[in-house]
Amino acid sequence: MSVDGWNTVLVLGGTRSGKSEFAESLVTDAPVVRYLATAPEGDPEDTEWATRLAAHRARRPGSWTTEETAAEPRRLADVLASAEPNETLLVDDLGGWVTVLLDPDHQPADDVATIAELAEAIRTCSARVVLVSPEVGLSLVPTTPLGRAFTDALGAANRAVADACDAVALVVAGQPVWLKPAATTTQPAAPATTTTPAPATTTTPAAPATTTVPDVASLGDAEPTPEVQLPDVLTHTPAVVPNQEPGNPWAAPTMALPMVATGLVIQPGMELPMPDEYAGPQAVDRLATLDVPGAGLGVLDRVVGFAAATQGTSTPQAWGSVRVLLLHGDHAGGASAGAVAGESARRAAQARAGRGALARLAAESGASLQVVDTPVAAPMEDQPALSAEQVESALRYGWRLAEQAADAGVQLLVLGACGAGTEAAAAAVLAATAGAEPPAVLGRVITDSGEIDDAAWMIRCAAVRDALHRTRRSSRGAKDILAELGGGDVAVATGVLLGATARRVPVLLDGPVGLAAGMVSRDLAGQARHWCLLADHGGHPAVRLAADVLGLTPLLDLRLDLGEGANALVALPLLRSVLALAAALPVHPSLGGVEEPGPAPDGPESVHAEPDSAEPDFAEPDFVEPSPAGPGPTSTSDEQPASGWRAG
Repeated sequence: MSVDGWNTVLVLGGTRSGKSEFAESLVTDAPVVRYLATAPEGDPEDTEWATRLAAHRARRPGSWTTEETAAEPRRLADVLASAEPNETLLVDDLGGWVTVLLDPDHQPADDVATIAELAEAIRTCSARVVLVSPEVGLSLVPTTPLGRAFTDALGAANRAVADACDAVALVVAGQPVWLKPAATTTQPAAPATTTTPAPATTTTPAAPATTTVPDVASLGDAEPTPEVQLPDVLTHTPAVVPNQEPGNPWAAPTMALPMVATGLVIQPGMELPMPDEYAGPQAVDRLATLDVPGAGLGVLDRVVGFAAATQGTSTPQAWGSVRVLLLHGDHAGGASAGAVAGESARRAAQARAGRGALARLAAESGASLQVVDTPVAAPMEDQPALSAEQVESALRYGWRLAEQAADAGVQLLVLGACGAGTEAAAAAVLAATAGAEPPAVLGRVITDSGEIDDAAWMIRCAAVRDALHRTRRSSRGAKDILAELGGGDVAVATGVLLGATARRVPVLLDGPVGLAAGMVSRDLAGQARHWCLLADHGGHPAVRLAADVLGLTPLLDLRLDLGEGANALVALPLLRSVLALAAALPVHPSLGGVEEPGPAPDGPESVHAEPDSAEPDFAEPDFVEPSPAGPGPTSTSDEQPASGWRAG
């Protein structure tokens, strides 16, 4: 359970408030959970009640065990009192427990004494316990004696249990509010060996003093070091970075999110910010008034509208500080058929060393480059690609990567991936989320010599087919898809999209992994796709389909295939130029604009017509001596282009 400083938590909420789902999310990282079901079976003819119970049972993972306590209310206190310290218990819920307690079959019974016994058992319980209970104190007083007895008994039970628990949360419309945090919370000390110094050739942008670059080599193990090294993200106030005034929309803080001590709770239905719905259309309308000789920017007006909405202004500025996140993670099994062994690792090492297409383009664009290692995914045709614990860790880690970038003043994230089997994993995710046929979205396999490897393509298709068959009865929730099919790179990418959305940082997608993450993120926070921009589909069928589902229209049709991340960086100078031009050009004079100032008449640079001259005079053009440093772009950004900025 991702808590620090307490063992017992009471989760309150009204009917259909999402209290049970939130309580279940608190124990997702426990290897085994004892689920204590308190509700009676009810009338066999009550199909609606049976459907509710079935829905609760369907959400429980296979590793959980279920115990029914409805037959005897006093047994619940006995179970809690006898629980071992290494156990995790989830009690759902106290409303059903009180119903049985007041049942005439259990009378005469002293409900006051039984509630006191339960509270004492919770107070002395050595196991970790999460209890769910309805909050009926906000409703009308029942009109029947039995209804009033239930309300009074449940209110007394809630008060007693809340007093005994270390923490209490109230869930309203799916949003948890912590009413009783722990009296003291302790931050676990980070081991001295959890950080690895960056290579000597690596340059990194300035970051807040409290943020360190985590080692992600152990992300596939139990709980990664990012959880203890990176700052919390509850109502965060970002530091002011160069060229950013406090009123700049790029410095917008993270909204309050559900937190359990040092652990961020990423769950379905998160309410994250949306771009400004008025600034985008206003910026596009403004383009029609600019003083340009032609019809305008064409389809690139979408860039201006996107930047305006994400920046919250009708005159958006070109992105200055850009960071490229390159996620490196392989997929074992048939998904990687046809891939050269060690090739993805070579590409990642190449990027860290400042070599290769991606690093060179990043340097040309003045963008920092961060290479992130993600857990290797198991063969999805035989077993889940990741464990549930790895999915939670990867999501939180991706979120923290976006937080770290926002704290450093990054205004645009470029998301790419390199790894064996990523295209097959993306195809599996698309098949699970959009009902796509794997062969239709799985790109052809091209060898190093440029030949098409149909045998490898068929092996990949078979791997995706077998994985979908294996999981045909599994839940299609976002985290389930990441665990069964997605793998580490897709899970971290999903966390990056969610974290960037929370910090209002736009993301330039490039390749199947980012689009697959966009598909998964819809169930966790539908707002994330509105912060994403797609420069080019690259001719990839999976990217085309996912973009169509997400409503992302590619800006260009260059069919670049330079590797994820590199394709987007090729388009980045064009997108920056469009934004800079749209921000600098004045309104046309016929629409009330002011003519741009030019050279004074008869000045040294004025042009004189010579109608009587037989031979026109041609002035020699100005010539600028090249810089001794050689050709190459210059950058005025405070963030130096890092050729190998990596995590770890």
